[in-house]
Amino acid sequence: MDLGLSQHVAIVTGASKGIGLAITKALAAEGAHVLAAARTTDTLAGLPGVTPVAADLTDGGAASDLVRRAMDDHGRLDVLVNNVGAVRLRLDGFLALGDEDFQWALDTNFFTTLRMTRAALVPMVDQGRGVIVNIASVNAFFQPDGATIDYGAAKAAVVNLTKSLAQEFGPSGIRVNAISPGPVETDLWLGEHGVAATVAAMSGVDADTARARVVAGIGGFATGRFTRPDEVAALAVMLASDQLGNVTGENVIIDGGLIKTT
Repeated sequence: MDLGLSQHVAIVTGASKGIGLAITKALAAEGAHVLAAARTTDTLAGLPGVTPVAADLTDGGAASDLVRRAMDDHGRLDVLVNNVGAVRLRLDGFLALGDEDFQWALDTNFFTTLRMTRAALVPMVDQGRGVIVNIASVNAFFQPDGATIDYGAAKAAVVNLTKSLAQEFGPSGIRVNAISPGPVETDLWLGEHGVAATVAAMSGVDADTARARVVAGIGGFATGRFTRPDEVAALAVMLASDQLGNVTGENVIIDGGLIKTT
């Protein structure tokens, strides 16, 4: 299926690994020009159709600089995928957390999205069209424990922002949607310092056992497996295309059947 993204200009944040890298490759495969932003860009070098841009989006001015780069290079901006984010497991409970912990989560997961969106909306409104896809998380509304309480609060803010902006900017030809993945096969879950390894170190078991216990503790997957980054990317690219041109203000879940309520 031709998704009609050839020659479109896209920005992807947090693009150097995991979901962000998969989305970058998927958009480029559809013929888009992708500005791929990340703190380190080694994994992006040499990818066809991809311009790596080193950027720390927790820096207040980085978002405007990135959008300006897109406009200087291509004269337009069609798609923004806000993927940058991170989580720190909070295994010592809520009372062990201070304001600075919640501020870190908001700075990393919400204000990066807020600033990028604010900067991108200016040229999109001028063009009379554009698409924004925000990568949120099932933790925005599904909280089986407090281990991600600050992350969940920040991602809930992302979902709320998504729905508010979809209403305000829909008449301007701009669609805004979110994707909420469940556990994904990335370093966040499976890496050396990921969820499984962190829980394993705390509980005195191996990483595979810890992963199985965590998954069972949150209710398990109907599919029996983690979501792959390329599956999230396929959804993001479809939302970025005109094939879903009347979908806006949605939070699309991809979690292998983890969420079992309606």
